[in-house]
Amino acid sequence: MATVIHTCYPLPDADIELFEGFFALAESDRWFTELLAHIAWEQGYIPCHGKLVPEPRLSAWYGDPGAHYTYSGVRHNPHPWNEVLLELKARIEPTAEVGFNSVLLNCYRDGRDSVGWHSDAERELGRNPVIASVSFGGTRRFLLRHKRLALRATIELTHGSLLLMRGATQHHWRHQVPKTRQPVNPRINLTFRRIHSVDAILG
Repeated sequence: MATVIHTCYPLPDADIELFEGFFALAESDRWFTELLAHIAWEQGYIPCHGKLVPEPRLSAWYGDPGAHYTYSGVRHNPHPWNEVLLELKARIEPTAEVGFNSVLLNCYRDGRDSVGWHSDAERELGRNPVIASVSFGGTRRFLLRHKRLALRATIELTHGSLLLMRGATQHHWRHQVPKTRQPVNPRINLTFRRIHSVDAILG
């Protein structure tokens, strides 16, 4: 059985918890291998200075029918759930206390792959979204920066960890996974979300 280390971060305007070792080492190794082999990884492109440039990572979007998601100006239609993702979803939902209907997967192939500063604050996610972030593979630094205050934080996302962000976190904080020149193993990250109808939100 995994030894889980639970940390609550006392950051203002945030509700962030980390569960290190949420998944045991052997099962984390298995999840990494299965996800690498069975996810429909895609090379995404984002607009930059009037042209499209490749994102510095591979990604995939899975979820319920109709769980469409738009970020970086691109609308993403979900692949249907597979058995691996459904099993992972079932494992984390009791801890997150949310029923998720979608997941964004990112594959960081080496230290040159990254994601820049952003908040998960798209309208489809609702007012105070719960984001459950699962990591398998190499440890990467997860940086947080307050939008108004001179506050920063760093969290090491380790193999088999679960990070929960709730409440007003996305309204007040941005986060990123920066590039690194240090040798690092490939990493797969899954951010489980609940997509809402934009029409219902605008109501």
